[in-house]
Amino acid sequence: MEIFSVASYITSFLTVLYVLVVLAFIRGWHKLTYYQPKQPVFKTKVSILVAARNEAANISKTLDDLCAQSYDPALTEIIFIDDHSTDDTAKIIASYASKGVKLIRLNEDRALNSYKKKAIQTAIGQATGDLIITTDADCRMGTNWLKTIIGFYEEQQYKMISSPVAYFEEKTFFERAQALEFLYLIGLGASTIGNKKPSTCNGANLAYEKAAFYEVGGFQGIDDLASGDDELLLHKIAARFDNNIGFLKHHDAVVYTHAKPTLGEFIQQRKRWASKSTRYKNKSIIVLGVGIWLFNVSILLNIAIGLFFGFFLQLALWQLLVKIIVELLFLYDVTGFAKRRKLLVLLPILNLMHIVYIVYIGIAGNSGKYNWKDRMVK
Repeated sequence: MEIFSVASYITSFLTVLYVLVVLAFIRGWHKLTYYQPKQPVFKTKVSILVAARNEAANISKTLDDLCAQSYDPALTEIIFIDDHSTDDTAKIIASYASKGVKLIRLNEDRALNSYKKKAIQTAIGQATGDLIITTDADCRMGTNWLKTIIGFYEEQQYKMISSPVAYFEEKTFFERAQALEFLYLIGLGASTIGNKKPSTCNGANLAYEKAAFYEVGGFQGIDDLASGDDELLLHKIAARFDNNIGFLKHHDAVVYTHAKPTLGEFIQQRKRWASKSTRYKNKSIIVLGVGIWLFNVSILLNIAIGLFFGFFLQLALWQLLVKIIVELLFLYDVTGFAKRRKLLVLLPILNLMHIVYIVYIGIAGNSGKYNWKDRMVK
């Protein structure tokens, strides 16, 4: 009986902890008001940076979207960095030179572990804008995307602005499941910014002052990691500028991209994202991540032991029910903002799969190598 009591105590503790964490997410999300543009002056010179490797199949659409922005072209600089592509990526970028698109080609002759950081830092060194905005070479955005970000920046004067990223054009159940899970991640990052405790963001839609980038030393200290050009930079800027970070909650600010079509590509992507957690210096973020991971581990352990002792299976089912309910409360608001509430029907099915994924990625993402852009990195 004593082991049952101990199991109940640990399970209850981790479950209550998880509920409190998600409730904090809900609180942070609601602290973020929907941006209502006033009458910005629109005087900021901006440099949009896009690192690209073997994106010939997608890059023309991204180039077209960036060239079609409604923001003043005289205040807009578009720089693409070709990261040793072996296809026609550089050729396609070069064809947009007449539209003002600049091309930088990386010419590193030695192996790096952080090609993307090298690409961005090289471009920042040549950028003329006061505000840097990064996105990816397979992303899509509306014509008012840039104007919305600049307006928000000029009104609020944040040192860094994280904006929404969402999946679209899903074709399979697996891709739709990713769309829901990804909205959870975007909502999580937004909510921590709302709570003035920034933890995560996405480099596919990120803006920061060039002066702030240099003041925190750029990517120095994190330049040996393949990932972290967004999240770890966020932590550096938040620490230096007293959490002067904003999240732009506006539909025109959303950048759209595609989910991974195969499980293998999905796992490699998430291992890359998780790998940067080894460099977190903010202890509260580490505790948050470990707490969530342990909660998911406890569910799997209760299910496994529950195959032999029914009591543990009851604990697991209770945890799953609580998890689904509290996540539904959070995602109801986030999916509402993204106009994707229909995805919520996948939540009960997705939940058990998500638990296995969280536990696995928590281990795999912090050990070993992974494949990114046809290169093995760590």
